[in-house]
Amino acid sequence: MSDFFSSGWSIYIAGVTILGLIACLGLLIIASRRKVMANDNTTGHVWDEDLRELNNPLPRWWMYLFVLTVVFAAVYLTFYPGLGSNAGTLKWTSAGQHEVETERHLAAMAPVYAKFATMGAADLAKDSTAMGIGERLFLNNCSACHGSDGRGSKGFPNLTDQDWLGGMGIDYVEKTIKEGRTGMMPPMAAAVGGPEDVNNVAQYVLSLSGSAHDSVAASLGKSKFAACAACHGPEGKGTQALGAPNLTDKTWLHGFGQNAILAMINNGKTNVMPPQASRLTTEQVHVLAGYVLSLSQATSVAAK
Repeated sequence: MSDFFSSGWSIYIAGVTILGLIACLGLLIIASRRKVMANDNTTGHVWDEDLRELNNPLPRWWMYLFVLTVVFAAVYLTFYPGLGSNAGTLKWTSAGQHEVETERHLAAMAPVYAKFATMGAADLAKDSTAMGIGERLFLNNCSACHGSDGRGSKGFPNLTDQDWLGGMGIDYVEKTIKEGRTGMMPPMAAAVGGPEDVNNVAQYVLSLSGSAHDSVAASLGKSKFAACAACHGPEGKGTQALGAPNLTDKTWLHGFGQNAILAMINNGKTNVMPPQASRLTTEQVHVLAGYVLSLSQATSVAAK
């Protein structure tokens, strides 16, 4: 109700609600004054020869129950939101209730997370409780993009291999989870040359990983690859500090083959991982980072 354009709608809804409760009470009062008719107390409707419709007043127990529902509604609307934008005397909101329950949960889990705060990635990987918590955090917050098994898909990195863009280690993974990450390759067609040069560079990129390629075109594209070397390095091995991928392996994040490479050179690409700091506490991020590193079995290298 807080997003009304004016207070008029709030007043209108509150008025309709109150009038509805008053109308219910009025109907009950009128019905309670009805008495049994002096004659045979039928409406004159007969079915199946002897089934007659009676005109008896409402049962008292039914009317009392109806009154209780109206009273309950009035009490509820006094304490809780329901009358337009009126917040009620308790000032209850679903967002506030969620915050209270979240704080209660975090307080209950604080002793558990305290145990993991000083543990490195290698130690976290050996702790079944930490890995169980990390797995649930991953499934709830990361699996939509990276998959429930962490293997990712086209455009979403595989977290179970040894190919890491931008960095590695538990500190880096924590930073990425908290702050997110943006990977960007600008369109390079103009820097490389014309369409034929772009095709030659694509063939050269294929040759770097030992993939099937046109050797003549690849040799012509080698000199044009200089436009790409600033990020990917002169040998195409990538630059981790820039997040530029290694082109000499067979790990392809955005698709494999000549067409995929041509699309990347011509159009560029921007990939965004959203920050999770507003969703997860520092303690949760630490355990989640340990779990992510365990997926690639790299904890012995990444431990601090």
